[in-house]
Amino acid sequence: MLTELRDLVATHARADLRTPIPGLLLSEVDTSEPHHSLAEPLLVVMAQGGKRLLLGEQVHTYRAGQYLLVGTDLPVTGHFLGATPETPALGVGLALRPAAIAPLLLEAPPGRFPRTPPASPIATGDASPELLDAVVRLVRLVGHPADAPVLAPLIEREILWRLLTGPHGGLLRQIGLADSGSHSINGAIRWIRENFAEPMRIDELARLSGLSPSAFHRHFRAVTAMSPLQFQKRIRLQEARSLLLADAGDVAGVGHIVGYDSPSQFNREYRRLFGAPPGQDAARLRAAAAPGPRLP
Repeated sequence: MLTELRDLVATHARADLRTPIPGLLLSEVDTSEPHHSLAEPLLVVMAQGGKRLLLGEQVHTYRAGQYLLVGTDLPVTGHFLGATPETPALGVGLALRPAAIAPLLLEAPPGRFPRTPPASPIATGDASPELLDAVVRLVRLVGHPADAPVLAPLIEREILWRLLTGPHGGLLRQIGLADSGSHSINGAIRWIRENFAEPMRIDELARLSGLSPSAFHRHFRAVTAMSPLQFQKRIRLQEARSLLLADAGDVAGVGHIVGYDSPSQFNREYRRLFGAPPGQDAARLRAAAAPGPRLP
């Protein structure tokens, strides 16, 4: 089963990850260079190779035959393990949509899923034969686009059910429940993502989440593994890196665009995260022909 999945991904993977099936992504990466990205709720199944992902101080590693679950929008750092042009890392991603998960929660017998909140917004585990089989059938449909509109939603439903009834079902349950702890924080996460350059007022974000400031801090860290300020800083710096890849000439201007009034602070924090000053880092990435989007 894993061999067929590997062959399917190698056949159909594109530079932009997209497939004709909504929410299905295929990735082929031939470098182990570290990269920083903003992960959205997603299932990733590795078909070949492996990856190590850092979220705050948490480290998550997953390899061929294993999966990664991301429960909410998170700025993460990762690198593929031993990926080369001869043996690239191959993976399958599936967007985890609350609208697809919620009906399964409603249709399940009462008490079918545990209510214990997950310990982390990210989880990894071994893909069961049933889960791998469903993922393979979904990826097969990339080569049969006429069948995909009818069959893909059915297979997606099966995949979500396998995950909900698996060891990390609590993470899926939180995505599907409007009253879950992560949902109360998601509004604040979206606001920070969309307004990262604006001053952040914790009292207003706490009110948006329906929490006291102290409870907001506690829940935000539980969901994202970082404080609101750390989260905003990571979003700002990742956006700055994207802007500098297009034009590395105006470093101070880019720092101001993403919310830094002090050029020295921008340079200092950028270097701390990416390992080099802004202009130098952007020039290095352009010279190396930095790859496009990839799975978290």
